[in-house]
Amino acid sequence: MSEPIDKQTIIEILTSLAPEADFAALRGDEDLREALDLDSMDFMNFVIALHERSGIDIPESDYPKFRTLNGVSAYFTGQQR
Repeated sequence: MSEPIDKQTIIEILTSLAPEADFAALRGDEDLREALDLDSMDFMNFVIALHERSGIDIPESDYPKFRTLNGVSAYFTGQQR
């Protein structure tokens, strides 16, 4: 399945990993792992879900670009790839 990755899709994926998080208070420049208390496995599941939803291969060297909501959004709008 391939679909565009927008902020709503990113939040939907993150909600499945951190359902107790307050996404209304999440700033675009906050470190997602710290703000949402994601461990390494949660972060990997986040990247895998982004790949599955978008159909875009995500090399491990790009993982640091997914530290923030802004970074993820920019990656999928082609600003950082």
